[in-house]
Amino acid sequence: MARPEVGAALRRCAHCGGYEYSGAPGCTACGELVDRIVEDEWSAFLHRWDAGTDQEATLAEMVATEPDRHDWRVVDAALDRLVCSACGDRLSRGPAGCSACDLAHGFRYAAIETDRPGVPAGNEHAVRVGVSVVRRPQGVSGNELLVRRLGLPVLLVGVLPTTEEAQRMSSLIKSYSGTAKPSLVEQLLEETLLRHRGGSRPPTG
Repeated sequence: MARPEVGAALRRCAHCGGYEYSGAPGCTACGELVDRIVEDEWSAFLHRWDAGTDQEATLAEMVATEPDRHDWRVVDAALDRLVCSACGDRLSRGPAGCSACDLAHGFRYAAIETDRPGVPAGNEHAVRVGVSVVRRPQGVSGNELLVRRLGLPVLLVGVLPTTEEAQRMSSLIKSYSGTAKPSLVEQLLEETLLRHRGGSRPPTG
């Protein structure tokens, strides 16, 4: 399964020790899980179009020209299959400062974001931003990458931190530095999950 069900338990990654998905992009196993969120939807898209792999490039070009008509995962997968004419990397995922990639990255946010049943409004957008950030880390600061990657598992199980909780996390990140910061952020996210699930200990697997 590409992404956990709403309400599922958080699971530890056997490779990096953090919660699954949160180790990306540094942890290969977590990175593969994040990529599968996009790739599984692309496979379903090809199936709906009854298209083979030889048609992927053509479909990717079509999707990239009309991102507002497709699910964000399909759009991200389509961009992965196109080459940037300026830097030669996957379109939108080239080095920071590549104008063509920056433009494509901006257009990706026109895609459709549909909240899953049982999640607060805006959860899918938050998931979408988190996935985008960990798959294109060169476009953000180290602090933003930290909070996006560590927060992704919580978002994927259907929780959306409140504005107050997000502000508290931002304050904590700015106040601490060094190796202790990731564990402090993770602890704060666990407390957030605890509150949103009615006061029981956050389930883990």
